[in-house]
Amino acid sequence: MNRKHRIFIVDDHALLRSALRALLSQVPDLEVVGEAGNGHDAIRSVAATMPELVLMDISMPGMNGIETIVDLKRRSPGVRLLVLTMHRADEYILASLRAGADGYMLKEGTHEELLIAVKSILNGKTYLSPDVSGGVINGYVNSGASVRATTPWDLLTHREREILKLIGEGHSNKSIAKYFSLSTKTVEKHRSNLMRKLDLHNSAMLTSYAIQKGLVQN
Repeated sequence: MNRKHRIFIVDDHALLRSALRALLSQVPDLEVVGEAGNGHDAIRSVAATMPELVLMDISMPGMNGIETIVDLKRRSPGVRLLVLTMHRADEYILASLRAGADGYMLKEGTHEELLIAVKSILNGKTYLSPDVSGGVINGYVNSGASVRATTPWDLLTHREREILKLIGEGHSNKSIAKYFSLSTKTVEKHRSNLMRKLDLHNSAMLTSYAIQKGLVQN
């Protein structure tokens, strides 16, 4: 009996996780070994289930997908990772690749494309959806060089992006500090850095920016 490839699904929408599980389970040599609705649960469960491939979104509550990719790759260097998302902007694609993703596909793609992407990555290749910023991605992959930060968004750290997402969701400094086990003063410093780097001057402007970047659904 042929060995099945182990797959883990990470997305905050239960219906999508169910649909992906049903689709992948129809393929004889694929096995979905688990799923999670956020980054924190994903990191714990991937360590326990040891999948070969993780399918994940990059917009999730709490810990965002980019930070999750970094942590997953650090803890499980051998795991392959396919980003499956609605975001087609260059900044998301490049951030995902820098973090360690092995592929990037849009959710609007077909079932057939998803299976091609999964098979390609399991075979050690990189998969990039044909509809995403071909020129920028080809330049990144072919040169192997990181792209210089050109926008204020590129200058944000992973933690600053996490905190920006929570600010956009309406969390106070105190609740953010509790979520990350930080001091309130540290969160205030991150908020100050966000305002300085983005040239935004109040919480309403930060919230608007978070929505614009797709971190928060309006």
